Amino acid sequence: MDKAIVELRQGISEETISTEDEDLKAHGYSEWSTTNIDSLPVAVAYPKSTDEVAHIVKVCHKYRVPIIPFSGGSSLEGNFSAPYGGMSVDFSYMDQIVQLHEADMDVVVQPAVSWMSLNEQIKDSGLFFPVDPGPSAKIGGMVGTNCSGTNAVRYGTMKEWVVNLTVVLADGTIIKTRRRPRKSSAGYNLTSLFVGSEGTLGLVTEVTLRLTVIPQQTSVAVVTFPSVRHAAAAASQVMRAGVPVAAMEIMDEVQMHVVNRSGSTSRRWKEVPTLFFKFSGTKAGVKENIQLVEDIAKVHMSGEFDFAQNTKEAETLWSARKEALWSMLAMREKGCEVWSTDVAVPLSRLSDIIEISKREMDELGLFASVLGHVGDGNFHESILYDNTNPAEREAVESCVHAMVDRALDMEGTCTGEHGVGLGKKKYLVKELGLDTIGVMRNIKASLDPLWLLNPGKIMDIPS
Repeated sequence: MDKAIVELRQGISEETISTEDEDLKAHGYSEWSTTNIDSLPVAVAYPKSTDEVAHIVKVCHKYRVPIIPFSGGSSLEGNFSAPYGGMSVDFSYMDQIVQLHEADMDVVVQPAVSWMSLNEQIKDSGLFFPVDPGPSAKIGGMVGTNCSGTNAVRYGTMKEWVVNLTVVLADGTIIKTRRRPRKSSAGYNLTSLFVGSEGTLGLVTEVTLRLTVIPQQTSVAVVTFPSVRHAAAAASQVMRAGVPVAAMEIMDEVQMHVVNRSGSTSRRWKEVPTLFFKFSGTKAGVKENIQLVEDIAKVHMSGEFDFAQNTKEAETLWSARKEALWSMLAMREKGCEVWSTDVAVPLSRLSDIIEISKREMDELGLFASVLGHVGDGNFHESILYDNTNPAEREAVESCVHAMVDRALDMEGTCTGEHGVGLGKKKYLVKELGLDTIGVMRNIKASLDPLWLLNPGKIMDIPS
């Protein structure tokens, strides 16, 4: 490792490699993540180009140094932790929009571009990038976890929006997965192979993203319900009726209390189970869809139905959903952590799993909430607990594991958008089976025979 550090400092520059304690901790520990380990990277590299990334990887390959890619640092399942030490490769300096092709409705970006910054910079083109995870997420990590967000019910997940990738392989070889047309039947779909691979198959240094037109009008509606089951059932019926909502989110009464208590939004909310809807399209279409949703909600004993009359009201109504996780994190006291994880199930099972999981969380006697992207069957549990109390942590862990097992029993998945990382590996085996995991191992071994790229994530290193 020391030889690799010396060679990289000589080959690129002294400031490219950091071994400062604060840097190492920032790249091996995350206050966001439920899964943290004691091990940290030994060094952090800060490349400024694809060629520098390739040089770093070649040197690490030469000295058998593990390599962990790092972009936004907001992942939740230990995706960038360093169980084998090694070199964290931080793309912070690779944060440029390389080229916007307005006529083709696509854009080429580097991995440290944030999706929010991207949309701000291209808004005058009339185009936007619709995948919207946490505000601090960056494109590199979004590709790595195949993330999604509130807009997924209408626009899909990250994989639908990636046209091609520039990737540095484990030996430093640079490849481009395909060219820039909207469709192609040429060869293996390598782009999709790397999307969701969490940096275990290669380091993404450039991404071409599809864009779409900013809708003529966007509005938001918020509707309350007497129970989470009523809210989830209404959400399922909205989907079954074919109402083209842009987003549909659920927050239980605890999460609404958290938002009120944090004071992170400009209004006070009723502390009852609540659905948040986003509508987009033509003015006439948005108006019609709001009425359809209101009619369906009434069948499920809805309470107040507030919808925005203008852009400012829409931002106010939607703010509670976007501030949900931040509000929970703000409530932590010394020794407390937030265990946040997600699953996804077929739509027909959504109300069942939410109701059962919420009841089990309530039985813990802790601050615990349900929220999620109910339009695509994806929901999250967030539980505030005392990490210094082994019995309390064990109870929370047992509750979360029961939720994941239940999702798998319902033909769901152990993670809808957070990725596997370290935290969900054992569930992946149950979800896919050993034969399917074996195929994944063979792909990994063919591209990274030394298992240097983000080792220990998704799958264990072979003994």
